[in-house]
Amino acid sequence: MKMNYINRFFLIIPALFLFSCHDDLDQNPIDPDSFTENDVFANATEAKGALAKLYASLALTGQEGPAGQPDITGIDEGTSQYSRMLFSLNELTTDNAVVGWGDPGLPDLHAMSWGAGNDFTTAMYNRLAQEVSFCNSFITNAANLSSPEVDAYIAEARFLRAFAYYNLIDLYADVPLITVVSTSVPEQNSREEIFAFIESELLEIQDLLMESGANEYGRIDRVAAWALLSKLYLNAEVWTGEARYTDAIIYSQEVINSTYSLHKTDANGNGTAYDDLFLADNDSNGAQNEFIFAINFDGNSSRTYGGTTFLVHAAIGGSMDASAFGVNGGWGGLRTTKALVNKFDYSVTNTEDNEPIEWEDSRAMFYTEGQSLEISTIANTFTDGYAVTKFKNIDSKGIAGVDEGGEFVDTDLPLIRLAEIYLNYTEAVLRGGSGGDLQTATTYINELRERAFGGSSNGNISSSDLDLDFIINERARELYWEGQRRTDLIRFGDFTSGSYLWPFKGGAQSGTSVSDFRNLFPLPSQNILNNTNLTQNPGY
Repeated sequence: MKMNYINRFFLIIPALFLFSCHDDLDQNPIDPDSFTENDVFANATEAKGALAKLYASLALTGQEGPAGQPDITGIDEGTSQYSRMLFSLNELTTDNAVVGWGDPGLPDLHAMSWGAGNDFTTAMYNRLAQEVSFCNSFITNAANLSSPEVDAYIAEARFLRAFAYYNLIDLYADVPLITVVSTSVPEQNSREEIFAFIESELLEIQDLLMESGANEYGRIDRVAAWALLSKLYLNAEVWTGEARYTDAIIYSQEVINSTYSLHKTDANGNGTAYDDLFLADNDSNGAQNEFIFAINFDGNSSRTYGGTTFLVHAAIGGSMDASAFGVNGGWGGLRTTKALVNKFDYSVTNTEDNEPIEWEDSRAMFYTEGQSLEISTIANTFTDGYAVTKFKNIDSKGIAGVDEGGEFVDTDLPLIRLAEIYLNYTEAVLRGGSGGDLQTATTYINELRERAFGGSSNGNISSSDLDLDFIINERARELYWEGQRRTDLIRFGDFTSGSYLWPFKGGAQSGTSVSDFRNLFPLPSQNILNNTNLTQNPGY
């Protein structure tokens, strides 16, 4: 059975953390382990078990596996899982994905018409607030133990808190900054203040975290701090008004020079190494060497209806064979738009309708049989739009995951991988950052494209081909369905504007622009009512 850090400790977590739902950043923070803290933080070994809860909070949703005693109320428990909601907010709102389900608030994401009471925007805020609260409690309690080992645990908790705040300022901008368990009603902080906090935290903990590659799989090391700084600085101009592209280059280079490496060995022998990144054994088939920060899943010991269980099942429908994906059936929901499909190089087309059906770029992982490239209707019509086959619950030998029922998935989900940092470096160079080199950037991009083209140089580019238009499209080709797209489109000025349209953007079949305030999600309406210190984001 596949085991990793979170999975090994999952079975002891419920005994260590019996807690109430952490509604948001605007209520009195609750200490999740207040009545068991003497046991939980008795020594470094017990504290390590408590640390696992901070990682598991991003992967799981409650205290009874896939359903029961949810951490977040007011929304279906499986839906409330962090990466599933990240997909909803950062992919379903873009050209990368559509879903045919009619859950309350879900169609509004396609139409870019969500309001302050939207179930998905509210639940994501509460999920991230919960992570902040868990981290604050851990940091406070673990500080009573004195050992270098625990100091490293605290640094990991500080990273996870910084990561939660990175998400919060990306999605919501101005939110309360809370670093200790307190009974006071918090004030609202500016995006600039929280940006500065994230930056200072990551800079302070980089040397407290374990060396590159020295930690066990499932836990972060100092390279994760550098990688998150790379992402933070790349978005600084949008988030703070100050360009920090030189800093993005510096920390991207730190990551690239670390022990992490681009996965290039074709583990399943199908002619490309790219798909190995999204198989059930991506913790051991070589892909793990590219993963700087990943959420870990196991079909037996860490079950959820979010995570990669969602990404695999929800993308299967029509004439697709679910057993080929290592699961017991499809949910008939997720597809993609022609805007993504047409970004890939293809060599063969269907002569009847001139639709692409065979791609030179192996990252174009689409199922086309019985599917139409054009989408005439989203709701309940799975065959409108190509299906995406990127995530599978089979390993490099074609064996399905450990859950014998085929319901829950083993595949880990990378949140930050080295390929993204290659793209960050290149974009920062193109945006005028100092210390970078266009030829070096071209080399990095060609490494990605050589992997995508089966190890050949057929897809290689020259430095003269590199511009910002190329990079936003290359990011789409490399990172689609990994929770990045909305953030990228905002940075390029394409998310709300009429400069780039995709099917059903703004609720129009051919796409339309929307108001710029949609670059942010609203603070939950209930939070505004409960905390008079808060000011709602403009437009809501």
